[in-house]
Amino acid sequence: MAISVSVVLLLLILAVVFLRNGALKFSHALVCALLGFYLASSSMAPTIHNGLTATADIVSGLQP
Repeated sequence: MAISVSVVLLLLILAVVFLRNGALKFSHALVCALLGFYLASSSMAPTIHNGLTATADIVSGLQP
């Protein structure tokens, strides 16, 4: 759960930065948010979750 909250916060921060810089219009952000909600309720949601979890595990296992 902590990973998904972190990803959501990161994406939210990036969206705010893009909106403030003018690189992302509000309508584009709205479409992206709606796409996220539809993906979360689709049959692809477990696959996406497993991919993000595996990536987070790999990154957390890296030694500097």
